[in-house]
Amino acid sequence: MQIELTAGIVLCCLFPFLMTVLGAAAVFLCPRGMHAAFRRAFLGFSAGVMLAASIWSLLNPAIEAAAGLGLLGWLPASVGLSLGVLFLLAADLAVMRVQAVSGTGGDDGGSFLLQLAMTVHNIPEGMAVGVAAALAADAIRSDPVSELSLGLLLSEGGHAACGAQVSAAIALSLGIGIQNFPEGAAVSLPLCRGEGSLTPWRAFLRGCLSGIVEPIAGLLTVFFLCEADAVMPWLLSFAAGAMLYVVAEELIPSANAMHDGDRVSFIGTLSTVAGFLLMMILDVALG
Repeated sequence: MQIELTAGIVLCCLFPFLMTVLGAAAVFLCPRGMHAAFRRAFLGFSAGVMLAASIWSLLNPAIEAAAGLGLLGWLPASVGLSLGVLFLLAADLAVMRVQAVSGTGGDDGGSFLLQLAMTVHNIPEGMAVGVAAALAADAIRSDPVSELSLGLLLSEGGHAACGAQVSAAIALSLGIGIQNFPEGAAVSLPLCRGEGSLTPWRAFLRGCLSGIVEPIAGLLTVFFLCEADAVMPWLLSFAAGAMLYVVAEELIPSANAMHDGDRVSFIGTLSTVAGFLLMMILDVALG
């Protein structure tokens, strides 16, 4: 695969990090934190987008890429997906082990572990955006009159396939970015509370650092795919597995969690369906 690094690819990989930065800035604007209903809506919508993206933007292309290489379509998809799930499961267990051994149960220790966990989880998310952006760039290379832009989403005719890849990259970047907004706030806000709390600027920087790995992982994935087409089905399915783990383990449970004072229990569910529908419509309408 020959891919030219463009502003569109960089923007797709950078947008989730920028949303993390925006979420971390909540220490300056919302010292009491984000309202639970809004947070659940953000997480549910992201869960729906990522769930649909893991199927149409990652697993389906992985199966097609495997068939193009003469492999059984389900083999790389199954193995890669399992490895992606196991990678994040191992990361979660490692964080829990560190917490048990070190006894970091206080506010600062808990915040550090939360930052560490989110940083680890952001790596495969960045890879997923990088893969989607690489596929879009490869489609654009085959259709040179197109550009990686929002305008392509409205194109018709011969640009439909290219538009589908671009829409998938944009939607995936958007969905992960929306998810990263409350995550950035979840890291930075607790650091300004309790004994030994940090200044708002230091808490803000700690929140930003949890997301910096995403554009790095995304761009490295783009460069890696330029040199090794054979790994694409495995890498696509690995990213899909990691995303499915995040959706099932964190996003959906958090989106549906009830807190004291909550009167509406279905915000997370409806938001998840809305995110899934958006991704499905983009894929079907443009594919």
